[in-house]
Amino acid sequence: MSKSEIFSIIFNSFKNFKKQLSLHEPSISISDINSVKDILSKKLVSTSAEKIINKFEKKISKLTKAKYVVATNTGTSALHIALKAIQLKHNEEVLIPDINYIAAANSVIHCGGIPHFVDIDITNLGIDVKKLDIYLKKISIIKKNKLINKQSKNIIKAIIPTHVFGNACDIVNLKRIAQKYKLFLIEDSSESVGSFFKNKHLGTFGDIGVLSFNGNKIITTGGGGAILTNNLKLFNKSLHLSKISRVKKKYLEFNYDEPGFNYRMPALNAALGISQIDKLKTILYKKKKIFLEYKKYFNKIKSVKLLEPINKKPNYWLNTIKVEKLNQKIIEKIVLKLQKKEIHVRPAWKQMHRINYLSKYPRMNLSNANYIKNKLLCLPSGVDILK
Repeated sequence: MSKSEIFSIIFNSFKNFKKQLSLHEPSISISDINSVKDILSKKLVSTSAEKIINKFEKKISKLTKAKYVVATNTGTSALHIALKAIQLKHNEEVLIPDINYIAAANSVIHCGGIPHFVDIDITNLGIDVKKLDIYLKKISIIKKNKLINKQSKNIIKAIIPTHVFGNACDIVNLKRIAQKYKLFLIEDSSESVGSFFKNKHLGTFGDIGVLSFNGNKIITTGGGGAILTNNLKLFNKSLHLSKISRVKKKYLEFNYDEPGFNYRMPALNAALGISQIDKLKTILYKKKKIFLEYKKYFNKIKSVKLLEPINKKPNYWLNTIKVEKLNQKIIEKIVLKLQKKEIHVRPAWKQMHRINYLSKYPRMNLSNANYIKNKLLCLPSGVDILK
């Protein structure tokens, strides 16, 4: 199959869509605008307007069934705090999938930890559970209830699986792996708002889950994130750290008991989130229609496979195809050619270990990630792209 044939197949998949196609533009309605206007008129825009932030947190708790929620200013902030909450220490290792967004690796490094890259499952793009189990049996040993890397002598503290593009990874078996090897399980569910597996919202299987409400997500707060947990101790620690670790004293004195972070979500962002979450069902319905439109088309094309979620109730955040004949040069040319037609597509993330400053960190055999790295293309999936 030639480059021009690949382009034609992809271009023709958009025939029932609008002419200008965003990758994942947010859905902003009059109710969203009015919600923000109302907060602006009351001047309740900052992190001090706790009632508004708490209202948003309660709505996220109701959706996810997580006991505790901490709203943050970004999903990356939530990941950073999650690692601080489990007390990740200097030179402790964290297992991260090699094909992934950069936030998890950066957060580990900012805590003084070591990202340790593991291979992915080519069916769901999450961590390959079987390969990981074999790998950990080979390179690690449990001593005093801690997992020790026999090669580096470091503690392996946690694992951060990613639910890629809102589709569930093999989270049930990953939870078993975490329990077997004495690891904290932090779910990167940044793309998974509204996505369920076995009747549980993604992000609620592990010790901590992380959501993102960036402008490109299912629902948006402009910029924002959240920590989900059912563990009161982890909740209290996360909330405390997100509020600069401030300690209340008499006469409203500013006092602090440890280095914290100004990571709390402002009320202005929370107000938008409150309005957004009220129309989540409508957004998910539209996203599913987009997926089904792609599925109807690509089912007829043997050389191209539309990735389908393993969970029965996904959020269909970002539709992605796998094309055997793709490579980096072809992807670049297709992306540029479609951009000229105002159709936005992109490749999947760059492999973590191929990023210059991350190349020094430990990794297992990454045969699956190496195979699939240049065969994926993310398609326009904005909520309102259907005609």
